[in-house]
Amino acid sequence: MPPSWSQVQALHPQLWRAVCGYELNPALRDELMQDVLLAVWQALPTLRAHDRLLPFALRVAHNLGASHVRSAIRTPAPLPLDPDTHDVPDPNSVADAERARSEWLFEALATLPLTLRQPLMLQLEGFDYGEIAELLGISMENVGVRLHRARHQLKTLQAREETTP
Repeated sequence: MPPSWSQVQALHPQLWRAVCGYELNPALRDELMQDVLLAVWQALPTLRAHDRLLPFALRVAHNLGASHVRSAIRTPAPLPLDPDTHDVPDPNSVADAERARSEWLFEALATLPLTLRQPLMLQLEGFDYGEIAELLGISMENVGVRLHRARHQLKTLQAREETTP
């Protein structure tokens, strides 16, 4: 018996974080999330190991996110950060500071190439190298290389932003 929809709904936070790593525009992010949920629902009958629902759903989300990015690259539409139209947290409070760090991370992840973004997002979701390798269809060594490069690029970006007035 395939997993129930309530089991899929329980994965919403993980799927939402995956979607947020691929799209910054809130409206497009909502559309992508709907596409992911629909694709997961349609693909449920093909799931053989029901205990592997989370990796299965994340793979669907990452594949759709990758397709979304590839199509967006073909027709780029820059989205400037405008405090009047975006939810920009107030860094004066602790909760807002945490939200600001999360916001920065999602924006920084969006600057990474897809080949580096996917393994890093999966690692942030708690997957180990072996699981990431299986999900992405690459070797564990390649996972390590990609994660190292992704973290290095994020550190470089952070250092660059800290030195910019």
